[in-house]
Amino acid sequence: MTGTTVASTPQAATDRPRGAAPLNLADYRAAALKILPTAAFDYLEGGAADEHTVRWNHEAYQRLALLPRVLAGHVGAHTGCSVFGTALDSPILLAPAASHRLFHPGAEAATAHGAAAAGALMTVSTFSSQTVEEIGATATGPWWFQLYVQRDRALTAELVRRAAAAGARACVVTVDTPVTGVRERDLRNGFALPSHGTPANLAHVQGSSTHGAIHDPRIDPAVGWDDLERLRAVCGLPVLAKGILRAEDAQRAADAGFGVWVSNHGGRNLDTAAATLSALPAIAERVAGRVPVIVDGGIRRGTDVVKALALGADAVAIGRPYVWGLAVGGADGVRDVVQTLRRETELAMALVGAATLDDLTADLVVPAGVHRP
Repeated sequence: MTGTTVASTPQAATDRPRGAAPLNLADYRAAALKILPTAAFDYLEGGAADEHTVRWNHEAYQRLALLPRVLAGHVGAHTGCSVFGTALDSPILLAPAASHRLFHPGAEAATAHGAAAAGALMTVSTFSSQTVEEIGATATGPWWFQLYVQRDRALTAELVRRAAAAGARACVVTVDTPVTGVRERDLRNGFALPSHGTPANLAHVQGSSTHGAIHDPRIDPAVGWDDLERLRAVCGLPVLAKGILRAEDAQRAADAGFGVWVSNHGGRNLDTAAATLSALPAIAERVAGRVPVIVDGGIRRGTDVVKALALGADAVAIGRPYVWGLAVGGADGVRDVVQTLRRETELAMALVGAATLDDLTADLVVPAGVHRP
């Protein structure tokens, strides 16, 4: 897919003077588009098949309006929160993304530094281009480890033990990828990870592929709830199930004490899967505050963060946007993307009459174009 086609999405930045600093996440996307090779940009941006779900994730936020309170009697807004016992400056987390070295030579270490500088929590992918030990040694902020369960369960146990020993504070198990979707941008580009993008955590495993490891046949398609119980026992960390869209699955996770991460894999696997924001309210109702609920997919503005939290999320996660920042400015770019989104969130909170995250309640959100007295 050509760069021109990619740039035609609704995320295109407005025209600004050449060399002007990015003002928002769309500006970072436009800057990343200019500097990344087409194949790398499409690998990051692409979704499955016709990419309906990629669009729906973002459009779900546009279909909702905010109904602000006035005369709330407070000054500013405070975004501090705690997720699984980790205090954070804001509820904005970094979702796992593979092969950061594909986008910047500083790789995951640069992302970790940028996240820490912004007071954010980073989630390290199984398919990171640096090992968990390398990332853990340089990270100055909190981080979680994302796991694709391998067919080789001894290797799986080794991965989570290594992550825990390196400093990970939780294990995020991806549960929505028994197989991967057809990513046609990558097929058209003949995309394959270069040697510097090979998954470092699996480099010692005989037969590791240099192709995108998300396509690796070693990922086990037959993962069940019992596997999550065993992983929690192995690593001794809180466990989150990432990829939940159904309320009954969220309830089962919460019943077992697993965190709930509402995700459709950024639209990269099952095209026409429901937008995550659409699935969130029913999930939050079933979980009823027993475990953290995180939602990702399509978040591009602080008003999006406010809507997600008002509809029941405890935190949100961004993926593509912070990688745009990484590509453009390394650690500083990651920091700036998170801080930009946080500032927008604080502003939106102040304007809807919310002093703290607890003040973000469902009555603040209505369908766009509908006024509710």
